Amino acid sequence: MPETLYRSLVWLDYRLAVLFSVALPLVLLVWASLRREGALVRLLQIYWKVASLLLISVLLLANQRPLGFLMALVGQLLVVLAVWFWVDINEELADLPPWRPLPLTVRIWRWSLTFWALLGAALSATSLVCLNKAALASAACIPWLQAPQALNVQVTGVFGFVFGAQWSPTLAGFVGYLALVAYVVGLLQWLLVRLPKQGRVAGEF
Repeated sequence: MPETLYRSLVWLDYRLAVLFSVALPLVLLVWASLRREGALVRLLQIYWKVASLLLISVLLLANQRPLGFLMALVGQLLVVLAVWFWVDINEELADLPPWRPLPLTVRIWRWSLTFWALLGAALSATSLVCLNKAALASAACIPWLQAPQALNVQVTGVFGFVFGAQWSPTLAGFVGYLALVAYVVGLLQWLLVRLPKQGRVAGEF
């Protein structure tokens, strides 16, 4: 694939990620909370817990940590699983009138998110060569690092203004690793304790 086309696809993936994995679910969570739709609020709360892995991958990539490439791929697959996995939430959503704006929007978002995440995961799979540090300077890796590094520059200014401290790529990587450890511990606790007990019921996830 031509380098310019590949870079354009990567940047398109990041832009779609902002739309489908950040902006829309945030709006839907506020909307569902205001309408007191319990099933939709639970679905979106679960989504945000799982999708935090995408933020962790951005923190790692901002510091050029190869693990971030793998976490980006895993995160996209997990968010698809997170929005379809729960039997009780799926049943409650199916019982909501399909013509109502909120349930209809959530359904459209779930399918759009699934479509984007699966295509994004396929594109992310091409970056797994970047798990080798020696490949980070290659044309297959640089496009994936540009957006996280640009975001890190913006965060540096905000962080310094608000907290009077310096935010750096090294700090971003450190925070990313700490968050990843907490994420893995929480995921293992759910897999080993709650899933065997509750099955595909959202419960207190």
